Amino acid sequence: MWSRAGWGIRFSSPIGVWQAEHVDLPHVEAQLDTSQTLFTETQIRDRLEEMAREIETDYEGRELLLVGVLKGAVMVMADLSRALNRHLEIDWMAVSSYGSGTSSSGVVRILKDLDTDIMGRHVLIVEDIIDTGLTLSWLVTNLRSRGPASVEIATLLRKPDAIQNEVDVRYVGFDIPNAFVVGYGLDYSEKYRNLRCIGTLAPHVYS
Repeated sequence: MWSRAGWGIRFSSPIGVWQAEHVDLPHVEAQLDTSQTLFTETQIRDRLEEMAREIETDYEGRELLLVGVLKGAVMVMADLSRALNRHLEIDWMAVSSYGSGTSSSGVVRILKDLDTDIMGRHVLIVEDIIDTGLTLSWLVTNLRSRGPASVEIATLLRKPDAIQNEVDVRYVGFDIPNAFVVGYGLDYSEKYRNLRCIGTLAPHVYS
């Protein structure tokens, strides 16, 4: 176990996951209704580069299809795919279980389905965040019913304390506290997606 001074994160080698701690980091975007910056743009980019190296190793010699989950995973998909030094294909799904609230409802609707036939394909789902795991569990079951060679998951963020339905996640960027976070694709009522950092949403916004 070791830490990087000033970053507010720690890396645990046995599980290979970065974990956020409760610290305040100076960042110009943190003033936009966020109460605490968890990860800066640089920290996010560095972690995605590390995840990309793992994915390259694991999928060597196999064709890879990245499936991004709209809208939150747009930033993660863009930066992760560009960090991968290999050929790949990209497709998108849009599912909904949030509405305008701050927690998952577990009721899933497909708003946009894949354009690609995934029969026999190696599929890597790219997510922005996993909290309850309810939506993702449903999505994995749905995709596996279509006959792919494999279905794995890569997520930038995960909330271990919020998990209600355990899902096997192969690649995790950061484990974070059970707080509502915004930025880097993550929203509250469709706002804050364009923030370059990731921060906790100030309570006055949704209280």
